[in-house]
Amino acid sequence: MSHLRNADLNLLQALAVLLEERHVTRAADRFHLSQSAMSRVLLRLRETFGDELMVRTRGGYEPTPRGLQIQSELAELLPRLEALLRGDAFDPSTANRHFRVHCTDFATSLFGPALFPRFFREAPGMSLTVAPVSDHSFADVEQGRADLVFSGVVAPRALRWETLFEEEFACLMSRDHPVAGDPLTMDDFIAYPHVVVKLFAEGQAMVERRLDEYGLRRPVGLRVPYFSAAVTAVPGTELIATLPRRAVLAYADDPAYRVAAPPEELLPFPYGIAWHPRVDGDPAHQWLRRVVRETATQVIGRGPADDDSAAEAPAGRYSG
Repeated sequence: MSHLRNADLNLLQALAVLLEERHVTRAADRFHLSQSAMSRVLLRLRETFGDELMVRTRGGYEPTPRGLQIQSELAELLPRLEALLRGDAFDPSTANRHFRVHCTDFATSLFGPALFPRFFREAPGMSLTVAPVSDHSFADVEQGRADLVFSGVVAPRALRWETLFEEEFACLMSRDHPVAGDPLTMDDFIAYPHVVVKLFAEGQAMVERRLDEYGLRRPVGLRVPYFSAAVTAVPGTELIATLPRRAVLAYADDPAYRVAAPPEELLPFPYGIAWHPRVDGDPAHQWLRRVVRETATQVIGRGPADDDSAAEAPAGRYSG
């Protein structure tokens, strides 16, 4: 019976990967099978469910309506089945789970020096993939393609959200930048070109949404994918980089830079983590959230309570 349950679970896991990748070869690579073996798995799945599940189009495979329904249900069902087969006990020292996390280079540089050593010290057999934050990050969590997102934008209501700390903005400029005020006035802020870290389609969502409230736009001279790239772009230019304060503290005494407070209209914002409710009770995910939470407390010097109570806070709105 146990063998049958494991085989059926593997088949469902293969289906989840096929529906996610929508490409037999890529799914085979992820599932450590040959392309022909994965094709046979797809044929067996079609027979089992009495549906094509995925059909070939000019752009590749697309799920059928039944396939989309199954994909949505598997995203909630598989973690529960895996937990049932593992049993209630979770020991990170012997686990071999893989986590996928989305975060910016700011979060990686802020938490990484403390988080990564602890992660692999406590869980030497586990692995971690860190991907950049994008417009698709929250959707990836909803669809099971990511486990956790570090973000300065509060997650949609379909996800859990926990604030790790409150962050402020700071404006980084070249030492000889014409603007002399500190804090900057809004007139000065929108008078000079900006280097924007393009995390989302709209740019830095927190800044753009705040400016939208005042009917304002800042001129963009340069768009870059990383906070670190914005820092290197500033010296010798009239660019202004509006970044999390903790991302620019190291440059406060650098003769190439000047750090100023932003216009008062740019209020502090919450920085936190988002995950799907389906993993609320998953012991491995609870361990991951605890490690992240305690690391944030260690790095920032203060943090939320030591349980998941903050996870029940309403999400889906912009704050800060």
